[in-house]
Amino acid sequence: MLIVLSVGGSILAKDLDPEHFAAYASALRELGKEHKLVIVTGGGVAARDYINVARKVGANEVVCDFIGIDITRLNAQLLIAALGKDAYPEPPTSYKEAESAIASGKIVVMGGVIPGQTTDAVSAVLAEYLNADMMVIATSVDGVYSSDPREDPDAKKYDVMTAKELVSVVISTEMKAGSKSPVDPLASKIIERCNIDTIVMDGTNPEDVLQVVLQEASKVGEISGVHLGTRIIG
Repeated sequence: MLIVLSVGGSILAKDLDPEHFAAYASALRELGKEHKLVIVTGGGVAARDYINVARKVGANEVVCDFIGIDITRLNAQLLIAALGKDAYPEPPTSYKEAESAIASGKIVVMGGVIPGQTTDAVSAVLAEYLNADMMVIATSVDGVYSSDPREDPDAKKYDVMTAKELVSVVISTEMKAGSKSPVDPLASKIIERCNIDTIVMDGTNPEDVLQVVLQEASKVGEISGVHLGTRIIG
């Protein structure tokens, strides 16, 4: 299978802990034994910090986006370093470069591509472009909720939902001040358009990501102790 995995910078690069990068690399190596992998890394706190400074000194939003893209690519390079010979040596900077990199047989790791797209949106476009079999969004929450659980204690978690339902929930959540959805509106629309099987899950523990992807790829029963998150279907 060809799997596109979006890993949020807030979980991959939190505190820039080398052991966490190493743990993710170990899980990805295991996955790479059976599947083709393209990993898209987010920018996390570092990207937000740099962007905040850029705005304060007068940078426009496109410049801020380019700064964020640079940070995502730095995180990609750290993960490539952790993967060593198992990774394609450079982060692709376009969708076509990513397609060519897959032919190497290595695990491909990349960051952002163009201004105006989050790394989740990049992952969704990439999954559509490459005709991937599955997309996984590894984030800091354990799935998609009816509203932001940090703001609404009555928020309901979805175990399974359609892509159309995802779009509706994401838009309604994002419209509320201070609320945040684990999937951004553009990414959700692309998921709906390309109708790709998608999992949104808590990716804090890379071993959970490994087990969930193996479970989904083999279509076996639930693995004990793994919080699947939300399965998005067509």
